[in-house]
Amino acid sequence: MVETGGNSTPPGAPPADSSSAEGVQPYYAQHAAGLGQRYGSVTFEEVHGGVLDLLPPAPAAALDVGAGTGRDAAALARRGYQVVAVEPVRELREVAQSRHPNESVRWVADSLPELARLEGTFDVALVSAVWMHLPPPARGRAMERLAAVLVPTGLLLVSLRRGEPPTDRMMFDIPAEEVVRDGERAGLRRVRLIDGGADHLGRDEVWWQAVALRKGEE
Repeated sequence: MVETGGNSTPPGAPPADSSSAEGVQPYYAQHAAGLGQRYGSVTFEEVHGGVLDLLPPAPAAALDVGAGTGRDAAALARRGYQVVAVEPVRELREVAQSRHPNESVRWVADSLPELARLEGTFDVALVSAVWMHLPPPARGRAMERLAAVLVPTGLLLVSLRRGEPPTDRMMFDIPAEEVVRDGERAGLRRVRLIDGGADHLGRDEVWWQAVALRKGEE
C-alpha cells in the first residue's frame, strides 16, 4: 500500500515545496503521467545494476529520495526492504500510487536539501536522477542531511544525469567527483564510481554516472 506523508508534518516545518527545487517541480507536475510511462519502461535492475551487489540484506530500512513515480521504491519493497519514499510533487506521488498500489511503501512529501519532514535512520539511501537539480549552495547541505539519516555503516547511492542540461527545468551537469568530495566532507567514503553509462531511454545527448558512498571507516 502506498501512503502519503501529508499528515506527518512536524509543527513549524517549512512546506516541502519551499526548497530550491521550485525551478523543477512545475515541470514534473505537468508531465507526471507521461513520465510514469517513460520511467516504467526500464526496470530498477537495468538502471541500478552496477550497484545492486552493495545493497544490504533485506529487510533493511531503505530511503528513496526524489522517488518520482515509484519504480525504484516499489522494486525495493518487492525485494523485502522497509521503504520510505520522499517526493515533493503531489502529481508524481499520485502516479506512483496508481502504478504500484500493492507495494508497502511509506510516502513523505519532502525534498532536499532539508528533508525537514523525514524521521528515522536508514541502512541505504537512493538518490536517483535528483542531484543534478540541486544548485551549488544546496549540495553540501543536502549531503550533510543524507549522511545524518544513515546508520553508522549506511550506504548512499547517487545516480547523475550527465550532458548538456535541458532548458525546460533547472538542472546542472554535476560530475561524480564533486559528489565524492561533498560526501567526504560529510563523513562518507567512496565505495564505487561507475562512469560512462549509456542512457536507458535512448537519448544520445545523455549519459550517466553512479556513485556509492558509505558512512564510517573501512
